[in-house]
Amino acid sequence: MPSQPTGSPESAAPDPYRWLEEVEGERALEWVQTHNAVARARLEADPGFAALQADLLAILEADDRIPFVVKRGAHYYNFWQDGAHPRGLWRRTTPAEYRQPRPAWEVLIDLDALNAAEGENWVWHGAHCLKPRHPDAPWRHCLISLSRGGADADVTREFDLVEQRWVGDGFFRDEAKGGLAWIDHDSVYVYTDFGEGSLTASGYPRIVKAWRRGTPLAEATTVFEGDADDMVVGAMRDHTRGYERDFVSRARAFYDNELYLREADGTLHRVEVPNSARKQVHRRWLTLELREPWTLDGTTHPAGALLATDLEAFMAGARGLQVLFTPTERTSLADATWTRHYLVLNVLDDVRNRLYVLTPGDGEWPCEPLAGAPELGTVSLSAVDDEESDELFMVVTDYLTPTTLYHGRVGEVPQPLKQAPALFDASGLAVSQHFATSRDGTRVPYFLVGREGIEANGTNPTLLYGYGGFEVSLLPSYSPGVGRGWLSRGGVYVVANIRGGGEYGPRWHQAALREKRHRAHEDFAAVAEDLIARGITSPRHLGIQGGSNGGLLVGNMLVKYPRLFGAVVCQVPLLDMRRYHELLAGASWMAEYGDPDGDDWAFLRDYSPYHNLDATADYPPLLLMTSTRDDRVHPGHARKMTARMREQGHPVLYYENIEGGHGGAADNRQRAHMQALAFTFLVQTLFGG
Repeated sequence: MPSQPTGSPESAAPDPYRWLEEVEGERALEWVQTHNAVARARLEADPGFAALQADLLAILEADDRIPFVVKRGAHYYNFWQDGAHPRGLWRRTTPAEYRQPRPAWEVLIDLDALNAAEGENWVWHGAHCLKPRHPDAPWRHCLISLSRGGADADVTREFDLVEQRWVGDGFFRDEAKGGLAWIDHDSVYVYTDFGEGSLTASGYPRIVKAWRRGTPLAEATTVFEGDADDMVVGAMRDHTRGYERDFVSRARAFYDNELYLREADGTLHRVEVPNSARKQVHRRWLTLELREPWTLDGTTHPAGALLATDLEAFMAGARGLQVLFTPTERTSLADATWTRHYLVLNVLDDVRNRLYVLTPGDGEWPCEPLAGAPELGTVSLSAVDDEESDELFMVVTDYLTPTTLYHGRVGEVPQPLKQAPALFDASGLAVSQHFATSRDGTRVPYFLVGREGIEANGTNPTLLYGYGGFEVSLLPSYSPGVGRGWLSRGGVYVVANIRGGGEYGPRWHQAALREKRHRAHEDFAAVAEDLIARGITSPRHLGIQGGSNGGLLVGNMLVKYPRLFGAVVCQVPLLDMRRYHELLAGASWMAEYGDPDGDDWAFLRDYSPYHNLDATADYPPLLLMTSTRDDRVHPGHARKMTARMREQGHPVLYYENIEGGHGGAADNRQRAHMQALAFTFLVQTLFGG
């Protein structure tokens, strides 16, 4: 056990539930099965559970969902799961065929058939395919990542697209956190578990090597070696024709990343920009999105700004920068998407998207609105092929409108290509944006979805969702599960854009880092109090839900603001902030939360739900959910919280999915089951009375 700070109560009272951290320990799994049975007996016995689960499964497996694609050469590729293929199909079609209402697909890998043949439980983790040297040559060589049960750790195997078979003597990486990246047909970069001492304290690779086809992995040549207290290292080749370059990345911490240009002789040259900046290279250009202010040649560029420079000139010592975007009090940069000739900026203005096209050049980059961009809804962009064309895919969604996929080119109005079906009845529902005032006076936006003309009688069952970390923005999106499981029953759905997220750029995120974490919690509580003050709901009818970092959020709501809530759903959560950095990938989040082994424990203890439980408190009913196969956030957090709460006599239900990884579920049937458990719990606790 790590040493405790002097005077810490934990030094005198060791954790009695450490045994629950043994993920697959016999005693721990018996405990899991016992608690799973209790939760299932209560929730699955609900008269509406079976129908709801079937309804949610039908949504997840509907064959008229949009099959989103990635272009590789002459084909569009898609990964698809449905009732007949719960683990999924990797398949492809042509762009012309994709325009049809029901495209004809060519199946490349049937994951269910592979599992049956190999006696495995593979979950798809993605494909990395080698761009051919000649534009007209077919794409052939792919590195396929597969995970057992949905864990972050996976294997990599080589697949031949032309012969549509696994390459028996091809590249293969054993199960570990890491990956392979193509250099050329006969070589790859490999970053993985090479044995003792090759991983960081976070459990990720700290060594990257170049590995030639047909040679043992033990003979791979070391390219870069990081330190044990780094987070992760990696390498990749930019295969853009005419701009082929190799890069090595070294993440010292979550927001501390070094980028190196690797010469043909293996020499590394660091790109001398702030480690905290997001770095992107496209053809001749290097763009930098700043997370912190940067003073260069007497000019200070603010956090949240986007800058551009010629990479070759910059590496030679030139420091000319073009300012492409500067944030304001209400605006931030959500994304920047390159096409062949343009850079498209996606700007958030009070959590609403605005799109602009920049034309790169040696002077000012002309800027104009993107033609045909919608005024309402959440908009996300991706280039169809940023090397060959200025085509874009545009996805538009909101809480009540089914997602629509548009296709177009920069300078032309995009046209609808596919639209998801309406999967719940949105008639009579409306979306509105509001602002709550947090304890320190900060305006905190939130979205409310509910019936038009909702009565301010304090009795509306309301579900409040939040995250508040890692610069993640919660934007409006169509959720059939929320629609069917909550809104269609008369519930009100609320999403809080609290600090810690990225809705207003780096400053919004950094306002709730480390010792300032309490601000995210105060923001969330302020939204709850605003809903109550406006008569939308009352504590008896107000439930909250969050997962991962959002699980830490709602865990703190439980122990600090129990008077505000009638139910809590806490999923794949962090809860023990004394031990989080010792469990799985936890050490990689110390830039976000702090280091419990030093002075940081003084403030970490204040937002460690596991350590703030009070046997005399009156807590609202809690449903804790996690996954045995989650190798990112350790299931021990949820297990120990449940054990301590039951010891103290608090109302808590616990359910642990045996598969699923950090997402909680490995296939649609498991996802439907987990969602049905959560919604049934919320209905049981918040409706009526």
